[in-house]
Amino acid sequence: MTPTYRHFHRLAWAAVLLAFAIVVFGAFVRLSNAGLSCPDWPTCYGRATWPVHEHEVAQANAVFDRAVESSKTWREQFHRHLAATLGLLILILSLIAARRRPQGLASIGVAAALVAISIVAYIKQMYTPAATLAVSGELILLISAIRWSNNDYSRLATVTLMVVIFQAMLGMWTVTWLLKPVVVMAHLLGGMATFSLLTWMAWGSTPDTALVQGIAPKLRRLLWIGLALLVLQIALGGWTSSNYAALACGSEFPRCLGQWWPAHDFREAFVLWRGIGVDYEGGVLDGPARVAIQLAHRGMAVLVFGHLLIVAIRMITTHGLRYWGVVLAVLLCAQVALGISNVIYSLPLWVATAHTAGAALLLFVIVGLLARLRAPE
Repeated sequence: MTPTYRHFHRLAWAAVLLAFAIVVFGAFVRLSNAGLSCPDWPTCYGRATWPVHEHEVAQANAVFDRAVESSKTWREQFHRHLAATLGLLILILSLIAARRRPQGLASIGVAAALVAISIVAYIKQMYTPAATLAVSGELILLISAIRWSNNDYSRLATVTLMVVIFQAMLGMWTVTWLLKPVVVMAHLLGGMATFSLLTWMAWGSTPDTALVQGIAPKLRRLLWIGLALLVLQIALGGWTSSNYAALACGSEFPRCLGQWWPAHDFREAFVLWRGIGVDYEGGVLDGPARVAIQLAHRGMAVLVFGHLLIVAIRMITTHGLRYWGVVLAVLLCAQVALGISNVIYSLPLWVATAHTAGAALLLFVIVGLLARLRAPE
């Protein structure tokens, strides 16, 4: 595939770096319990930034039910500004990629305009028109992505723009639905999906990065399986965090509450929808349900580690792939160590944040390999 602009890959790499920073900073915001520090969206206490001065804080406290926590509000709103910047960068990539397609610029431009207007309508509490405009913009992008091929990255860039728009909607629902676990988990997956799509785009559009290997077909199958397992594990990690189940087993590892198989409740643990209006800050599940979530996360971790370690060893023994095999093996071991440290040291903020960063880096390696591996002609 050949991009239509010679600096396309540089813009894509800038977007990758920004997306990674947003994923990591978003984890920091979530794990520092700042996810509801701005009770409205996309503003923060009615401001484009956040209340800083005493009179601004007093005014915000008089209007909103949730009191301003100055140490937290900046984290949430700064994260939103970073996400908005990434959205603009992805929009630029989409316009560049689609500029030579019939009605390409018009399709992307109209869709972006509809979404922008929907945000204004939402701020003015015109919720039905806002939803209609946002869905219309997404449909235009979907139809365009289906019509276009991916020879110049127009399809991939358009799909990425669709994902980041939906990611913004998930961010809104995270606040308005009071940290609903299924939305928080989906928001994490959306961030990882955006990062992965940009990674594929950046590697694929960078000249002379293809990895031509005779074992490419078999290795790609193993990597696709590994990617699916890793995504499932990331979802379980998001579910664990959003249900406050990270310390359900206490500070013991590998045992849980002094047992190998303690009392648990898998049926209650994985109820995805519990209605709207419940405040999920702090969690609503009882002990056995949280234990079940933690056990599921640990069990899947063993499966992911085993499969990806086999892939890493296979690459280490293959000329031309040794470097990436070593990187994958090191990241796997570091991720396991961070996960165990989260339990033993009772979830230190920096360790928990690094654990999310480790998952993103594993995605970066796997997606990058899938984007570049080619069989000989």
